[in-house]
Amino acid sequence: MNSLTKLIHGLMATLACAAHAAKPNVLIVYLDDMGYGDPACYGGKLAPTPHLDSLAKNGVRFTDGYVSACVCAPSRVGLITGRYQARTGHDSNAGDLALTETTMAQRMKDAGYTTGLVGKWHLGSSQDTLPAARGFDFSLGSVGNLGGEGEKTGFFRGTELMPKLEGAPITSPVYAREACGFIERSKEQPWFLCLAFNAVHNPNVASESVLARFPQLKRRERDYAASIAEVDDAIGTVLAKLRSLGLEENTLIFCLSDNGDSSPYANLDGLRGHKWLVWEGGIRVPWIVQWKGRIPADRVLSTPVIQLDILPTALAACDAAVKPEWRLDGVNLLPLLEGHTKTLERGPLFWRFGPQFAIRQGDWKLVKASKSMEPMLVNLATDRGEQTDLSGAEPEKKQQLQTLWDAWNAHMLPCPTDDGRMDGEEARAAKKERKKKTNDQFDR
Repeated sequence: MNSLTKLIHGLMATLACAAHAAKPNVLIVYLDDMGYGDPACYGGKLAPTPHLDSLAKNGVRFTDGYVSACVCAPSRVGLITGRYQARTGHDSNAGDLALTETTMAQRMKDAGYTTGLVGKWHLGSSQDTLPAARGFDFSLGSVGNLGGEGEKTGFFRGTELMPKLEGAPITSPVYAREACGFIERSKEQPWFLCLAFNAVHNPNVASESVLARFPQLKRRERDYAASIAEVDDAIGTVLAKLRSLGLEENTLIFCLSDNGDSSPYANLDGLRGHKWLVWEGGIRVPWIVQWKGRIPADRVLSTPVIQLDILPTALAACDAAVKPEWRLDGVNLLPLLEGHTKTLERGPLFWRFGPQFAIRQGDWKLVKASKSMEPMLVNLATDRGEQTDLSGAEPEKKQQLQTLWDAWNAHMLPCPTDDGRMDGEEARAAKKERKKKTNDQFDR
């Protein structure tokens, strides 16, 4: 080996070490109401999702990925704090993120990161509850949902509230552009960005050019398919930006949905239930992680994970210590993601949504999905569709899980908001009525 070759090899080794030692950027892509089986990599056939699929191909796809709530706002509380939303009684879709909670943005700023949020917030609209007051250096997006009876509307840029946003209600390309701008401005330092799309939450809207890709579908199904396709396009835009700046290998990317589906056209891949319910269809979601510089590619894992794990994993990736007094409820996934272990040392996963509740320990799940329902024991390894009640055959297991959930719940705060939609029976009736109206009015 001549001296020039040695020099080149030495330089490459130095650069590789520097890249490994550098703090990674952290990107969370939070989709809205996407069904478990909607992405093609999860079996979806309604709309192609090449960019979501590329994340799975270049990283890890979880078959048993969860969120801690079956509706938007409490799921975002869990994401942004790393703690069960029940710790502050935030079960309902109403209410602001408690001012006593420390956000992921604040944790990441303490670790030396510049922080951004682009997209849906849904955790407050006052000056002290907007993202700019909760640790985000840059923020732009929608206060809540984009429309519909009883839903929050309006947008924000930093501390400024705006009645309209150029391009809305078709926000996926707008958010992609703003995300790329944040990444460009922050490229010389480690950054954390939460990119929270409005899609595929209703109203399902998309650009005419994207709608034109689905001429074979009737109107509402076409709208849903196009909203999936356009948000996938937006993800592709952001990934292309990372590649153009040479940042993809050193960016830890999480991509998941905030809860289960809310559309009659969503693909649940055999799961029971939907948004508003603690059946698997309401809480099990597409859940993908990519970190090209660290995580072996093209793996599918069945280990249960939850969005609460994202904060401790990101902190571990940037070598920031987690303090016990923070009482984070998630665990560091890096040993699992990097292939150093096949299991996680964690306790059960818990859910509470008004009168509904669930607990998963191993393959066992105890679920009560409506006010009048007797808790049902299922084994998800053999019954992922939650059809067979094993309470009679396994009474000790049922009691064990009930005792564990009761003990957990005793340390949570009660939910102060009485939302009738939290009763599973009403949620099922509402979705049935929506589907009937959709079929009657729009599938002509």
